Amino acid sequence: MRGVLAPLALAQFICSFAGSNMNVMINDISEDLDTSVQGVQLAITIFLLVMAALMIPGGKLTDRYGRKWCFLAGLAVYGVGALLSAVAPGLGVLILGNSILEGVGTALLIPPVYILTTLLFTEVTSRARAFGAVMALGGIGAAAGPLIGGLITSAISWRAAFVFQALVIALIIILSRRIKDPLPPDPTSSFDTTGAILSAVGLILLVTGILAADNNVWLMIGLLVLGALVLLWFFRSVRAKERAGEQPLLSTSLFRNRTSNLGLVTQNIQWLLLMGTSFVVATYLQVVRGYDAVQTGVIFTAATLGLLASSLAAERLARRWPQRTLIVTGFGVAIAGVGVLLAMASGSPSAWAFAPGLLLIGLGLGLSLTPSVNVVQSSFPDEQQGEISGLSRSVSNLGSCLGTAVAGTILVAGLTTHAYGAAMITLAVLGLVGLVTAVLLPRGLVSSTTPSPPHGPT
Repeated sequence: MRGVLAPLALAQFICSFAGSNMNVMINDISEDLDTSVQGVQLAITIFLLVMAALMIPGGKLTDRYGRKWCFLAGLAVYGVGALLSAVAPGLGVLILGNSILEGVGTALLIPPVYILTTLLFTEVTSRARAFGAVMALGGIGAAAGPLIGGLITSAISWRAAFVFQALVIALIIILSRRIKDPLPPDPTSSFDTTGAILSAVGLILLVTGILAADNNVWLMIGLLVLGALVLLWFFRSVRAKERAGEQPLLSTSLFRNRTSNLGLVTQNIQWLLLMGTSFVVATYLQVVRGYDAVQTGVIFTAATLGLLASSLAAERLARRWPQRTLIVTGFGVAIAGVGVLLAMASGSPSAWAFAPGLLLIGLGLGLSLTPSVNVVQSSFPDEQQGEISGLSRSVSNLGSCLGTAVAGTILVAGLTTHAYGAAMITLAVLGLVGLVTAVLLPRGLVSSTTPSPPHGPT
């Protein structure tokens, strides 16, 4: 099973890496492509948005074409996007390669990662170990992205970082030969094109509205309202198809599971905290404090170590503690880390003064990411894994997108210590929302002493 898990975990690593490594290339890319910090932020946000918008359709396609086929197709599209980004002559081509093609590729390949992990690892602790490995590499990709990207950028150029991504994709494709799809594809499975378009447009309008906050408040409100209306249209379309006996993009039954709903909210806020903190701290250190890409990346090693330590302990922790306890504790530790980073806004401390806060955030999120995913995926039977995996990844990537958009918009609106403080306070408040949500989870969720049926509701 380890041979099967390796390409799945590496796939999560490279997609998370792509979402954070550009944070330390902001100055280099903006100077080389003759654009602005806001332009690079736009490219980062569009990448995350494309993932969030297309993850649900991507999960649904696995039923029709098979998990392995979608996985390999996503890797191929991603690899082309990485190579195109490496030779981009301007911001437009960079957005096409990095934001669009890599985003589409990720939306195709990530749902199979979580579906295959759920189907291949059926026992509670083995699934916790598998998800722990996947989430560990995903968290490391997000947290170590600044360091790896910084080293490559300083030693060669920012373009080489995209070549690195393409090489990792090639390695994953080679390792994927061992993967066998446990469920046969169903070519007769219908695909809700209308639902896919409505869900994607609604999510795009919502995040675009957030991005407009620092330019035009009325435009922001208009886009948010329009996005909400389109998503309402989407859900009405879903209900209409179900009443007509047709197969919608998402089944409304997914939203009737209270435990899963709460788990999805915790996932969203976990990734919001991780990506929001990464963008804010990386931008502040480079633009305000004047650190280069390598210095900034080295500081982020603290978050990487925290994520690695707590994620790899997932199996052992799942045996000793209920998953609700792990999620609640993780949020508490992460919020404490944001508080430490907030305290660094005053005075002119050494760059290493940011390390303790980043370490706490890494430990806390690493502690809570795996049980949150396990709670959601284990709440549904095999036949709904395609749907819930797409929804779960969409919610998580929407959190990543909102983290960059919300905190980044506050920070970029005025690159000063006060803007940094405002962004970190916003993240802390959102972290408290995640903590409250985690407290509302049912007590006694899956642990080693109270195992649940591997494919039944938790």
